[in-house]
Amino acid sequence: MPKILIVDDSPTIVQMLSKGLEDSENTILTANNGVDALTVARKEIPDLIILDLMLPQLDGFHVCAMVKKDVKLKKIKVLMLTGRKDDSSKNLGLECGADKYVTKETDPREIINTAKSMLVLD
Repeated sequence: MPKILIVDDSPTIVQMLSKGLEDSENTILTANNGVDALTVARKEIPDLIILDLMLPQLDGFHVCAMVKKDVKLKKIKVLMLTGRKDDSSKNLGLECGADKYVTKETDPREIINTAKSMLVLD
């Protein structure tokens, strides 16, 4: 049963993604800041992290880099989901180890389909 960790400080985004990804085959975990995201990731070892960039306590760039440097976590797929559309943020996100970078203005169904496709690539 795949585990998906949704990390965003917006309850609306978390609810929308949870609702779209919740089914009998996925376990949804959530965190609303970078520190909690790492704690949950280390405890639960999710298959996918959907990660906002602008987070309290520790931003998404740092969370992603720490996940990808951790021997136990580095195989976790990371989908960065952010409102930042600039190329420098996208490049930095990918350099930190994100597998995909999607902006929040993308159609929610497309975001959910991207997340689901990342789970079946293994």
